Amino acid sequence: MRSLEPTDPPAMGGYPLLAQLGAGGMGQVFLSRTASGRPLALKTVRSELGADPGFEERFAREIASSERVRSAWTVAVVDHSPAGHRPQWLATEYVPAPSLADWVERHGPLPEPAVRALVAELAEGLRAVHRAGLSHRDLKPSNVLLARRHPLLIDFGIARAVDDTRHTRTGGVIGSPGYMAPEQVTGGLSAEPGDLFALGAVLVYAATGKSPFLHPGENPSAAQLLYRIVHEEPVLDGVAPALLPLAAACLHKAPEARPTTDDLLHRLGGDRTPWAGVLPPGLAAEITAKEAELRSALERSTAVSPPPPAGFGPPPAPFLPSAPPPGPAAGPASRRRSPYVRTAAVLACVAATAAVVAAIAWPDDDKDDQSTAPSPSASTASDALPASWVGTWQGTGPGNSSGDGIVNARTSKVSVTVTFHAADRGQIAGRQISNVIEASGGRDIGCTETLRLQESHGTTMVFEAATSTPTDPSTGVLCTPGNLYTLSKTGTDALTLEAEGSQTAGSPSRLTRSS
Repeated sequence: MRSLEPTDPPAMGGYPLLAQLGAGGMGQVFLSRTASGRPLALKTVRSELGADPGFEERFAREIASSERVRSAWTVAVVDHSPAGHRPQWLATEYVPAPSLADWVERHGPLPEPAVRALVAELAEGLRAVHRAGLSHRDLKPSNVLLARRHPLLIDFGIARAVDDTRHTRTGGVIGSPGYMAPEQVTGGLSAEPGDLFALGAVLVYAATGKSPFLHPGENPSAAQLLYRIVHEEPVLDGVAPALLPLAAACLHKAPEARPTTDDLLHRLGGDRTPWAGVLPPGLAAEITAKEAELRSALERSTAVSPPPPAGFGPPPAPFLPSAPPPGPAAGPASRRRSPYVRTAAVLACVAATAAVVAAIAWPDDDKDDQSTAPSPSASTASDALPASWVGTWQGTGPGNSSGDGIVNARTSKVSVTVTFHAADRGQIAGRQISNVIEASGGRDIGCTETLRLQESHGTTMVFEAATSTPTDPSTGVLCTPGNLYTLSKTGTDALTLEAEGSQTAGSPSRLTRSS
């Protein structure tokens, strides 16, 4: 995080620029925030890329596609530039964590348990991408953030748009040398098997500190790397024996011979240690330092306005901004802001600030949710909510009195009541009422939501908030739909929170049956 240069603009699209975060092939990256104090990574697109014919359309299309991906392993898209704006920009959730490339360059390869957990969780992230009908196409160490709770996939929307521009101009291939699949090199094709090839290459990098197509002490050209990917076997020296079969399978030359994400997760076994339990030595301390740096930057930028509290849901935004971020006017079809910006909301769900059920808010309209939801007629018995879930469940947590009031809310009590009824996958399965009591004023900043059953996996269910409204409308809290929740049934009368998402201290970790 570096100070702005005199030539840097003070704001972009109505969002204040607070610091420089870096620069790359696509453009510059700045720290920014929403009107409510939510930290953002705002990425600008280089003018020569934005000037390419058709780029603007591809940019908007790829961002819209990225918004369909909903998982604990991807970074939320918050907003992007309207049609005609120059420079073009993209605002995403900011995560104070190093990339895998940065960490390995400074500290060397990860320990074997961390590599295994990293690969498993990245496979989970890719599975979410693939289930949305997409492929990442540019998975590499610099596009993996080593966050505290989960490793995160970043940049695939804007990267695809930029790489498509380069492909159009040069007839070249899309991806990063050293992490591209042979079929991408030879035919420009990119699909799910290509992501698995890249995951295998990332595994080798995490375990050895180098690409599987690099030899010690050399610095080959991109052309040499691409030739090796197509014609030579990967170098797997230094990969732990237990991980060698996984790396070799992912790096198979033939796309059809590579495992799927489901296959890979099955090979890794069901009893896996989560990433948060095997962080590399020193990573937690570095993340804490980055969080403190972020907190200081946000405190300086919000000194003139009261910090917002937060209840359930993603990082806080319970107050309606005095005005929406200004920017060039756009027709209704030319721009679509995410719920973060449309409502500056706190969801009554579990997420990074004060949560009960793991959740991340994702920018989809209800109409989109309905169009992508599976048809009830296509459901099978295994897709339905089990009868044993039907009823009312309740839980209470102590709240989070130590929250900083900027990134984390100060709350004194968190109560949740969830009622389920019979439903198939894709249907509304019930409702949850959250009462989140603000420590300073005693206000209830929770939200009430209808829950749609998204996935059914034995004793584990994934729900999505289809609608969200304030539990107490008089507070000024605005709530938006889109959060995801993962709950497991751990007893006849008990539901518990799975590791996915961002459960926060002070929230109920267990719901018990009340009727």
